[in-house]
This record gives sequence, structure tokens and C-alpha cells, in this order.
Amino acid sequence: MNDLFTKTDYSLYSNAMTFVRRPYVRNPIGTDADVVVLGVPLDMATSGRPGARLGPDAIRRASVNLAWEGKKFPWTFNVFDKLKVIDSGDLVFDCGDAEDFTYRLEAATSDILKNGKTMLALGGDHFITLPILRAYAKHHGEMALIHFDAHTDTYANGSSYDHGTMFYHAPKEGLISPKHSVQVGIRTEYDYDDHGFNVINAMQANDMSVEEIVAQIKAITGDKPVYITFDIDCLDPAFAPGTGTPVCGGLNSDKVLKIIRGLAGMNVVGMDVVEVSPPYDQSDLTALAGATIALELLYVLASKPTVAD
Repeated sequence: MNDLFTKTDYSLYSNAMTFVRRPYVRNPIGTDADVVVLGVPLDMATSGRPGARLGPDAIRRASVNLAWEGKKFPWTFNVFDKLKVIDSGDLVFDCGDAEDFTYRLEAATSDILKNGKTMLALGGDHFITLPILRAYAKHHGEMALIHFDAHTDTYANGSSYDHGTMFYHAPKEGLISPKHSVQVGIRTEYDYDDHGFNVINAMQANDMSVEEIVAQIKAITGDKPVYITFDIDCLDPAFAPGTGTPVCGGLNSDKVLKIIRGLAGMNVVGMDVVEVSPPYDQSDLTALAGATIALELLYVLASKPTVAD
């Protein structure tokens, strides 16, 4: 009876409040955590269907399906033996105030990085990546971006707070280097002459082998610090229906997971998973895909040469 209130076995229905049942620590500063999971419940920058503000909660709830595995197949180690991961809940900001949100997210990210940790952000719409990158660039300098998406998000005709303009602004602010960055899964129109990023579009990615894609990504990013951002609509809607701007012809979940695993050993410094919109999800397929991708990204981080065995 002593473990009535402390037992942490893996019931799918009890206390599904944190990502993969990691400890909840509201203020991560001063802890010995390596990685802080931060939910960012924003969708006021959305141009399509709303609902991504509910994404962090849905991803966390779906992640309990992954909590019982120990080491995740097909990895040969348990990520939590190498990384101490905590969940700090969701960013708090004034609802509807995009300027306040942007300030708070950049400041929270900066505090996490200054204290020797990195962050896994759970969106939320894709605009969240821009203030996160601003904080990361202050800490790591100009980075390479590995960007999984159906859209380039380099559009110049949106507002300052728009989930389709982040990667128009980020290079202009010196946060990322387009020539060292790669976008995977693109299947919407963009300006080939002025775009600046390397692109493996969805048709190419579906025809190429995983090994070819990974080799291109590594050649493009070189030795720069890498930030990975995964918009769930990179996946075909058959595998991720719950998103605001679904586009047919995307990648399947098996191929995406294999590509992510191929990034092991790279100098990954930060990551996010965005655009899960539960109101449009079917049987929690999208939330589970988001949770699985987020967990795989933690394994990639744990595979960095700088992480002690």
C-alpha cells in the first residue's frame, strides 16, 4: 500500500499529464535536467483550420502509449538512461496578445538555454519556431535548419505574426543559414529563384531512399549547429489528418521515422513538433504521430557524440 500515490506504472488512463510521463517541474531553472519539454498552446497565427493550441495536451496524452516500452524500438538504448528530461507544462501568456506571446516564449527559451539545458517544444502552430530560434541564435549563433513540412513558410506576404512567414524572417535576422538548411516534404508552390533554401520536395522524398535523403541533409548542414522543426503536415493526411493545412501527397510515417533516426550523431541543439490540431484528428492518429516523432527526436539528441554513454 505504500506505493498508492507514488506508483508510476504505465496505465494509459491515469495521470496522462506529462510527455512520456516525465517528471513535472514547473520551473526548470536550477534543476539538473538536460532537456525541458515546453508546451506552447498557440494557434492565433494560423491561416487555415484552428485548434493547434490544443496540440500540446493531445501529444502528451498520446505519449503515454510510448511510456511503457523502456528502450524504444529499434533503438538499442533507453533515451532516459542518457538524458534527464522534465516537462515544465505550458508557456503562459496573455491570450490574443501576439507581442506578449513572442516576448515570453523567447525569454523562456533563453532562460532554459542559459541554464545549460535544451528544449523540446510542443506546438501550437508553426509561428512558435521564430521566437524560439531568436533565443537559440543568441546562444548558438547562426544555425542550420532541418525543416519537415508541406509548406516552405518563407512567404513574404503575411503579417509579422503568421505561421507561414517564419523562415522568411529568420534568415533576414541572421538566425539560420538557408544554404545550410534543408526543407523536406514540400508540396506547395514557392519562388524557386528567391527561396534560398535547399528543398527535397515530397515527390522527390517519396522516390528517394532514406539513405539518399539523410546523406543530402548531412551534406547540406555541414558542421553547423542544427535545429529541427517538424510540422506534422509533412506527413500525408492519411497518417496525420489532424492538422490545420493538410496537403495530399506527403510522406508516410515509416519513412519519416527512418529519416529522423538517420540524423543520429548530428549536432542537434533544439527541436519542436508543431501543428497538431486535435479537433480534426481521427482516433488520435496525429497526436500519436506527433508524440512518436518528438520521442525519436530525443533519441537523436541522446545520440550526439557529446552525450556521455
